Amino acid sequence: MKDIYKEEILPIPEGVKVDVKSRIVTVTGPRGSLTKTFRHVDMDIVKLDTARLRLAVWHGKRKHVACLRTIRSLIHNMIVGVTKGYEYKMRFVYAHFPINVVIADDEKSVEIRNFVGQKVLLKVPMLEGVKIVISKDQKDEIILTGNDLANVSQSAANIQQATTVKNKDIRKFLDGIYVSQKGQIKGTDE
Repeated sequence: MKDIYKEEILPIPEGVKVDVKSRIVTVTGPRGSLTKTFRHVDMDIVKLDTARLRLAVWHGKRKHVACLRTIRSLIHNMIVGVTKGYEYKMRFVYAHFPINVVIADDEKSVEIRNFVGQKVLLKVPMLEGVKIVISKDQKDEIILTGNDLANVSQSAANIQQATTVKNKDIRKFLDGIYVSQKGQIKGTDE
């Protein structure tokens, strides 16, 4: 059954500027600017005023109407990214051979050495806009930060997948680099 009309209203906080032109959304805030295209989804994206954004679907079936909330959430994540930013913390897990991690290329890639005693060097490049640092507070921890949630989480997933144990029983060999904490960047005032 088709729904004649469905809409979602997204409030825009103060200090954030949202521009929409032919379903290409640009969000600008204190931490920078993010642009995403939603041309693959057939829906109206209209800026009502400086504080509200309307997303609407006409004559949509169930799957098409479900895209409303998805696009709303993606734009909301962009707004949070340019105001607060995203942070993923990853911990090194090893039983015998200590994992050695070096940040290379001006915080643009990670080099992993001595993973399960291997001599091979694992190099994982970070996606655009993702910065990585070694934690000063916690031993064996790296911190990934950035404005784009998709890029930060995908970079963390790339690091985790690079350190999967192969040709061994994964129930026994739990070595790797795993996400231990994720969320928004904590400010000094919180």
